Amino acid sequence: MPAETRGLRVTRAVAAGFDGRSAAALHPDLRTFTGDLVRPYGLPLREDLLAEGAGHDYGEMAAGLFAQALPGGEPADLLILAFASPDVRPAAPSSLRLSRHCPGQPTAFAVCDQGSATAFAALRIAAAHHRTGGCRRAVIVLAEQSALHYRPAEPVELPTGHRAVVLVCEEAPAAGMRIRQEDRPDGLRALRSVLDEHRELGPGARLLLAAGLAGDGLPEGAEAARPGQPFTGVWSLLADRLADRSAGGPLLVADHDRQLGRLSTLTLP
Repeated sequence: MPAETRGLRVTRAVAAGFDGRSAAALHPDLRTFTGDLVRPYGLPLREDLLAEGAGHDYGEMAAGLFAQALPGGEPADLLILAFASPDVRPAAPSSLRLSRHCPGQPTAFAVCDQGSATAFAALRIAAAHHRTGGCRRAVIVLAEQSALHYRPAEPVELPTGHRAVVLVCEEAPAAGMRIRQEDRPDGLRALRSVLDEHRELGPGARLLLAAGLAGDGLPEGAEAARPGQPFTGVWSLLADRLADRSAGGPLLVADHDRQLGRLSTLTLP
């Protein structure tokens, strides 16, 4: 008799916004690190933001969400911190600090520098780790904060607020989540590709789109994230929809990083 297929899938998610700032945003290490980072490229520091202490610490933002995401202290085997905008505590790996606050004190690391595709890359890593047999529950922490402490060489979309999302991925019978990533420089073609993928899932499939990917005339069952949170927006929407257990059927999450020309989708059975 063939062995039962078991896959990893996102089963629940918690999202929250944060006001104010972290004490780490006033630490002199932030100025030193950022200055060393941008000096070879001749980019000026944002002295106003550094003096103000603008920004939030990803470790502080996410640590308080574990009690809700992992009720009863459910242990995790893997923790991945994913972000697109820099943290304000560069000297201390936030992923390792988060592991100490997370039930199970899981293996932890961070992924970044892939724009909005970073979140999907983290999910791909979790799914691959599950296939080794060493991960039955993974926690993916997605975070963004609104302060960029230097002037970028070209315009970038920054979040309007500080926000974190915790995705809990658990082993379940049958096939697990499917992540697809590909180069799609053209935004309209990227959207058409997503709509084709949504149709292939059949009637009743739901579609969640990042704000930058959404267009006019979306099909039934499609929703777009609110603008202003380029990294966490669609995942906050996913957290809301996973909490609504009345809706069934497969769910497709899609985002497109225009700057990198990278299309990413997540399919939950």
